[in-house]
Parts: sequence; structure tokens; C-alpha cells
Amino acid sequence: MPLSLAGLLVGGTVFFVVALIHPIVYLYLLILVIPLSSLLAIEVGGVRVGLMEVILALALSTWLLKLLSAPVILQQKPKIRLGPLSGAFFLFLGIISISWLTTFSLGASLVETIKWIEMLAIYLFVYNLLSVQHIKWVVITIVMAGLIQAGLGLYQFIFKVGPEGFLLFDGRFLRAYGTFAQPNPYGGYLGLILPMALALTIWAFNQNFSTLLSNKPKLIGLLSFGVLCLPLGLLLAALLASQSRGALLGFAAASVITLMVWSKKIALAVGSIALIGVMMGLISSFSLALIPTIDATDTGSPYNAVVQRVVDAVDALNITDVANAEVTDANFATLERLAHWQAAREMWRDNLWLGVGIGNYAAVYPAYTVGPWRDPLGHAHNYLLNIGAETGLIGITGYLIFWILTFGLLWAAVQNNGNFHKAVAVGIIGIIVHLHVHNLVDNLYVQGMYLHVAIVLALASVLYSSGRREPLQRKSHGHLTAIHHR
Repeated sequence: MPLSLAGLLVGGTVFFVVALIHPIVYLYLLILVIPLSSLLAIEVGGVRVGLMEVILALALSTWLLKLLSAPVILQQKPKIRLGPLSGAFFLFLGIISISWLTTFSLGASLVETIKWIEMLAIYLFVYNLLSVQHIKWVVITIVMAGLIQAGLGLYQFIFKVGPEGFLLFDGRFLRAYGTFAQPNPYGGYLGLILPMALALTIWAFNQNFSTLLSNKPKLIGLLSFGVLCLPLGLLLAALLASQSRGALLGFAAASVITLMVWSKKIALAVGSIALIGVMMGLISSFSLALIPTIDATDTGSPYNAVVQRVVDAVDALNITDVANAEVTDANFATLERLAHWQAAREMWRDNLWLGVGIGNYAAVYPAYTVGPWRDPLGHAHNYLLNIGAETGLIGITGYLIFWILTFGLLWAAVQNNGNFHKAVAVGIIGIIVHLHVHNLVDNLYVQGMYLHVAIVLALASVLYSSGRREPLQRKSHGHLTAIHHR
């Protein structure tokens, strides 16, 4: 055989043998493949099936084999721990299944429901098989996957590798899109990793603070701090290269919340900065020129171009008649979103309680087309409106309950853990904040990112459970020590 094929065959055989013994290794492979889900997939009966789905199926089937073999090999009954968020998953799945009563396309409902079933499956897989000691390797793999995408995006940005329509700054650069085909989901994926990198950087700074201030710094401490800071810089640069306004807005909110959750002092500092910003805004309204004027005609300046994109979006939001509004290059993307928001509102109004059926937004959209915007784009570009239109008031209530319970668990995980594990829990809070803020103008439950979300929720659940056990162990140890002394 050719050397490359022989190496692939031997390496694959070794991997599958190891996976039979330790099914959790599929998790690391899945994390690396998630960003490639749109590339390594084929259309089968209107449903895209790719390498990500194959790896997920192999992981779950191997886990099932391990459970079935437990009575024979380990002399134990097979046991599946449900995890603290399993009830929230089952509740939401039960609620959205009610919308099947009004569905227009059974196929579309099945595809969207399977997404949440896959999220529950990978959540249970990780929660049952991942030990708290190995969380660091999962986090490293997640950051590595993000860095691979960041490197590819920066390459596209600098060397202008991509469609002509993505060119920026008078053709000097190109919007990064990674392996996601579009800049917005690419920026969304980076935003689902960046808060973790930020939290780890804060943790590294705290760990090496005394070293950085000492007269004789330790080289290892400085290097470790620098290594942990590097991913944050590269991921942030790639996010800026995507020029995704939704992703930038999401990360801005996520970074503020991440900093505030990490420390009360930082929360106070962030609040003070916000107050100063509001005061400067009020003062600048009296034309004291504290904020520089933006020249809209100077598109060659990166700073002016970025700010102008935000200004254009805000101006477009003031348009009341989307159907008859004049479409320009500056307002095209915003008007397109407004049209889909309006269509989703009309769907929801006509189907208040049960919606049009989970996953049916695109199928029903032709009946609610606004003006020239005839392409349904797959979703409403606002997930709250999307889930409301598809599952009605009952569905969106279940969705909000799911995430309220999740944030409660995340907060407990932060309080019950310290050092590195606390940083991971804080980073996951930032990831979920980014998810919801970005979802106000998009839908990140696409292109495998929903599995990424399920994986970080499973990590949080493992931290939550281990954090609850440790105080009990310390209390039990203290009680035994007191008895011994008596």
C-alpha cells in the first residue's frame, strides 16, 4: 500500500481499539470535526449526513456496547447517570413535540427534533464517561479546534482567499469565514470558544501575578502565562477578521459577564467604566467633541469601515416599512433580517400557542414573504422569534425554562469550584451568554455548533457534580477527625 494509506489504516485501527476500551476518546475527535461538519457531509433524502454524525453514532454505539458488557466483564449492572440537566432536556423535548400537532412538514420537524435528541445524547455520553481530572484535556482540545479555525480565517483575511463579495477595506483584506462558508457562523463558532480563552487567561494571570511583579521572574511562569494569552489574541484577531457584527456584539457581552462573574472587584470596575461611558455619551451629546467624527466616505480606513457598519445597522433598524425600503449595499443584511423577523412575528401571531411546527419556519415562510425577500434562509435570524414562530408560546416558555435552569447550574458550578475548574465554569457562562446574545440576530444551532453547546453543558455538569461532592467529603473528613480527637 502507499505509505499514507497504510499509515491511515494502522492509525485508524489503533484508534478504534483504544475507543473500544475508552469510548471517551471519540469526544476529542468529535470536537475537532464539528467545525468541518458542513464540508464533510452529503445530502441523503433531504438530510445532510456527514463525518460528525458518523463519529457521534460510533461514540454512542461503543458506549452502549460497554454498558451491555458490564454485567459479564465487570460483574456490574449497566447504569446511566442522567445528569443535572437531563430533566431540562426531557422537558424541552416534550414541549416541542407538542408542536408536531400543527406541523406543516414532518421531515423538517424530525430534523430539528433530532438535533436536540443528539444534544441530549452527547450530554449523557460526556457526563457518564468524562472524569473531572480529564476536563483539562477536553478544554485544550476545544481551544485547539478554535485556533485551527482562527489560523485559517486569518490566512483568508490577509491573503484574500475567498469570494469577491467578502472583500473589505477597498479590497485590501477579505472577511474570514473558515470552514463555515459564511463569516457569521464562523464568527459565532469563535465566540463559543473565546470566553473560555478569556477566563483561562484571567486564571493564568492570577496564578503568575506574583511572578510577574517579582524582581527575579521565573521563566516558566512567564512562559506559561504567555502561552495561555496567545490563544485569546489569535481568536480575537480572527473574530475581528470575520467582521460579523452579531459575533462581535455577542463576545462584547460575554466578555463583560465573564469578567464580572470571575471577581466582585472586576464587576465593580466594569460597572464604573460603564458609568463613565454613559457620562461621556451624555457629555458628547452637547457637541464637546469627545467622540471623533466618522467620515462615512473614507471606506479605506479599517476603523471608519467597522464603525460605519454599526452605524448603518442602527439606521436600518429605524426603517418601519421593510417591504418598500430602498435596498443598498450598506443596509442589505439588516433589511434582510428585519424582513425575516417580521415574517416570524406574523407566523407566531397566527399560531400563538403551538406555532407552525418545530423546524418549519423555512417551509411556511413563502406564505409570509415580506416584499422582495423571498429566500427563507433556513431560519428567522433571531432564535427567540424563530422558536416562538415554530413552537408558539408553550415552546418558547419551555426554551426559557431550560436556560434558566442551566444558568442556575452554571452559577453553582462557579461557586463550588476553584482555580482552573472555576475558570472553566466561568468560561462556559461566557459561552452561553455569547450564544444567546448572538442568537438575537442569528441562529447558532447550525453546522454542528449545537453539539459544541451540549459538550460545554456536559463539562459544566461534571464540574457541578464534583463541586457538590467535595464539600461533603471535606465535611465528612472533618467529622471523622473530630470523633478521632474525642
